[in-house]
Amino acid sequence: MTTAVAAPFRFFSLRVVRTRQLGPSLVRVTFAGPDLHAFHSDGRDQSLSLFLPQPGQTEPVVPIELGEGWWHGWRELPDDVRAVMRSYTLRSLRRGPGEIDIDFALHGLEPGAAAPAGPASRWAARATPGDRVLLLGPAVADNRAIRFRPPEDNDLVVMWGDETAVPAATAILESLPAGTRVRAWLEVGHAGDIQDAATDADAEVTWLVREPARPAGSPMALAALRGTRLPIGERPYVWLAGESGCVRALRRHFVGERGTDRRRVTFVGYWRHGLSEEQLRTQE
Repeated sequence: MTTAVAAPFRFFSLRVVRTRQLGPSLVRVTFAGPDLHAFHSDGRDQSLSLFLPQPGQTEPVVPIELGEGWWHGWRELPDDVRAVMRSYTLRSLRRGPGEIDIDFALHGLEPGAAAPAGPASRWAARATPGDRVLLLGPAVADNRAIRFRPPEDNDLVVMWGDETAVPAATAILESLPAGTRVRAWLEVGHAGDIQDAATDADAEVTWLVREPARPAGSPMALAALRGTRLPIGERPYVWLAGESGCVRALRRHFVGERGTDRRRVTFVGYWRHGLSEEQLRTQE
């Protein structure tokens, strides 16, 4: 398979090298490919577009030979032929050999799940070495798909994320230098999904195990935050990522209730309760 450039992003043809279960609802998939030497990123919440094959296909179908016209060509393919596209975060990049890790949140696979698993969860749960995917990723280290950008004058980093944002949040924590003050709340569906968040920063990380009956769009961290006196100085930076309703509720808390400058709040809706990524895309 050839690659096509869509600067500052390009396509990378990858294969699965190995998988590792991180918890009941998190699995790490490691990929390798001949062109990863051209993959560059300085971001710890680097967003990627991953293309997966349809059932029965050995590789994803994306008309990258069309160059910059690939998107329209991809959209025009039949639903049962067109590769499944999902947005994910780069967990880690290694050189020599070139490998990348992507962590997948597995939803809807457990017996009696309220909603059935989506195609990406089903694919990740069955992924085996040699499986082929296509990735649209950065060829330029500093690119617009990096959202975590604290101002140089910030005196506290505040973070919230659900399990879909845990890969980005833990990668960010690992990257922060000593002396950086951090307060983070991370929500997961199972106690077994809690991870060691290694960091040199002065970080206090609170893990919250979500209650099964908790209503959508209601982050557990909101109650915790309202009862917490944060050591916020005059220049905090807030990063919020995960389910859109939860992100909006927390943004209102920081901007409306705590008076945080909205320019110092980064908020990213990775998904929306009750909607697939295809449905979200049609609303953009």
